[in-house]
Amino acid sequence: MTVSTPQGKRIGFALTGSYCTFDQVLPIIENLSKENEVTSILSYAVSQTDTRYYEAEKLKKDLLYLTKHPPITTIVGAEPIGPQKLLDIMVIAPCTGNTLAKLANSITDTPVLMAAKAHLRNDRPLLIAVSSNDALAGSAKNIGALLNYRNIFFVPFKQDDADKKPRSMVADFSKIPLACFMALEGKQLQPIYL
Repeated sequence: MTVSTPQGKRIGFALTGSYCTFDQVLPIIENLSKENEVTSILSYAVSQTDTRYYEAEKLKKDLLYLTKHPPITTIVGAEPIGPQKLLDIMVIAPCTGNTLAKLANSITDTPVLMAAKAHLRNDRPLLIAVSSNDALAGSAKNIGALLNYRNIFFVPFKQDDADKKPRSMVADFSKIPLACFMALEGKQLQPIYL
């Protein structure tokens, strides 16, 4: 099968606080930016917190370099995505259990959640790449709910360490471009695999 990726699309790429996966996500953003207009969107935790994985200001500078657009870091900055129909598709990668819970319950208290709400009002696809230590525990009901929502799609995900973290699941980030392409066609890749 030939791997298809979006071309000539306006892609919102949101990052939430699964900091340990950023090294897998940034190359995806770089590749998508070659053929598409990519705008990054950061949760408050990501835009304001320095971690052992990334310093917040360095991440913002790297995203500006990769996408040629400054990251959206406020709710006010994210709100125009809806009325101005700024995106063809929005990706949340990584998407934490916290963000999953808020999405499933219509809570809009971060730039990422406002962007998702604003984008979904336009009947356009939202693609989620799960990264959660409690995906098979407290977050399972939220994943189940979101799997049934119209215009919400998932990047294929699986357990990342069944022995040491039996309730943890993470998306296969390498599948984001294909999942993005399929979501734009209204199709869901097999979301859960072994």
